[in-house]
Amino acid sequence: MCGIFAYFGPKDNALEIVIKGLKKLEYRGYDSWGVALKVANDFVIHKELGKIGDFSFADIAKITQSGAVQSKINTSKFSDRFKISIGHSRWATHGGVTEYNAHPQWSHDQEIVLCHNGIFENYLEIKKKLIDKGYTFRSETDTEVLAHLIADYLKNFDFETATKKALAEMTGRYAVIVLFKNEDKIIAARRGSPLIVGKGGVSNEYFIASDIPAFVEYTNKVQYLDDNQMVIIDQFGARFEDMITKLPIEKRVVEIIWRYEEADKGDFPHFMIKEIMEQKETLYRAINQNENILSQVAEAIKKARGAFFVGCGTAGKVCMTAEYIFSKIAKRHINVLFGSEFKFHEHFLTDQSLLLAISQSGETADTLEAIEIIQKKGGKVVSIVNNEASTMARISDMMIPIKAGPEKAVASTKATTSQIAICILLAYALINRLHDGKQILIETASQINDMLNPRYEEHIQQVAEFLKNFESLYIIGRGLNYPMALEGAIKLQEVTYIHAQGFAGGELKHGPIALISKNTPCIVLVANDESKNEILSNAIEVKARGGYIIGISPENAEVFDYWIKVPDNSNTSPIINIIPIQILAYQLALLRQNNPDMPRNLAKSVTVK
Repeated sequence: MCGIFAYFGPKDNALEIVIKGLKKLEYRGYDSWGVALKVANDFVIHKELGKIGDFSFADIAKITQSGAVQSKINTSKFSDRFKISIGHSRWATHGGVTEYNAHPQWSHDQEIVLCHNGIFENYLEIKKKLIDKGYTFRSETDTEVLAHLIADYLKNFDFETATKKALAEMTGRYAVIVLFKNEDKIIAARRGSPLIVGKGGVSNEYFIASDIPAFVEYTNKVQYLDDNQMVIIDQFGARFEDMITKLPIEKRVVEIIWRYEEADKGDFPHFMIKEIMEQKETLYRAINQNENILSQVAEAIKKARGAFFVGCGTAGKVCMTAEYIFSKIAKRHINVLFGSEFKFHEHFLTDQSLLLAISQSGETADTLEAIEIIQKKGGKVVSIVNNEASTMARISDMMIPIKAGPEKAVASTKATTSQIAICILLAYALINRLHDGKQILIETASQINDMLNPRYEEHIQQVAEFLKNFESLYIIGRGLNYPMALEGAIKLQEVTYIHAQGFAGGELKHGPIALISKNTPCIVLVANDESKNEILSNAIEVKARGGYIIGISPENAEVFDYWIKVPDNSNTSPIINIIPIQILAYQLALLRQNNPDMPRNLAKSVTVK
């Protein structure tokens, strides 16, 4: 949640760089935003409600050319050596969406200015102590508490020591960037929320961001902050330190391979449709895995006494799909849990347990907590992630990259199908038929390449026009496609705000069929497998009660009122059948005048619990 960006370096357009970086992080939070520019021993602070994407770069001049600000710049010692600016794009956790609650937050005397992602769990306790000392608060945020606490320590300590002492008092997961008006210095720290340092192309130039795409157009050289680590950036460069041992850390510089264009919309109107269409290529990339790693993971699953697939949201539905895939292909049972529920099963864990964590970002708070739990028990962790340099990837025993490239739309599409592809490969690897699994997936990727064309989009557009004014619809599936019914409902919920629900077809008669009335839309996911006749029978039951049946199926059926054709490949039907719903969700979002990239109340990376 929330996007953080900072610049330290010689460029005069530091503010523009930060705002541009925040625009690229807006998928992490977009209810409000703000920036701070250090001007001599003072700050220029600007905050607004709404999306930073609506802010024109031409308007930057309004921030820096107002009378008071221009006076500061003209009469100041606006450093010729270093320009320092920080910014934040907010997804509200503590406090409503107001200008006061937007970041940056500052201390009572505006000596300390900071941006923060995450939650300080003990902020109320510390806030009470500060109020008793006479501090007053402008915002409802937990962030302002840290600003005042650092300022309080500044009475007796230098900036670095005050910041360290204040952070030592805070509990919870966070990423924070702090400035002090009397020093040309940035202090950044993390515990549970991502922060990445980019090393610029000129001397003493640094970027700090929540995610790599924010600064990838400037540099591909990065240094990763791990949990309980901080970085101090000043005229001498970047110094890394362990916040627990207080010892310095040597951080190697890593060259990343993401291209700037991958993080850009290109000719597409939205990231969501771009990422849907990229599935023509991303599936091939997911299939092209190191076979030794897949075999090692398969062997670890065989040896484990209790293997758990764990994920949240869409990744959680992929885990559910994996349960069916492993049962059907490998005849092997695996356990499936949402990250937030894993802790309630820790009593079953031993040093022979195995956790397979699935995440797009690799920074999902609840899944990271699950990893911490199993590692305390001595168990092993395999991560299946898109971000190969994420926290999850770095702390796991083994890692399988899904190779989907940057996914910017909040609603996951290409990462989802790539994750399912990895699960299929692992199931085939378990029975020593990895080559067969690859061939089946290659065929599926080829079929999807043919499917994703303008005519297909137009065909789905017709049913979107029919559905646009409905406020409820249902999706049913059986077997491999039951989890995809749940995932399809998530996609529609996320971007259309329609009340969509997914059900197992056999469960309809046990309650949900009471919801069906005349013309109630029901999407039916069909595969040419053992579930086909039963799910069509369920569709007939819905239609008999007045439902309008939309079939997603390799073949037409008499029960369908509208048929969306998909390729016929039963073992990969979860990949095939979810794509039309992704397109439908996107088109419905547009028809209902929603922004499909930035749904209300949601953010891309859920880094708070």
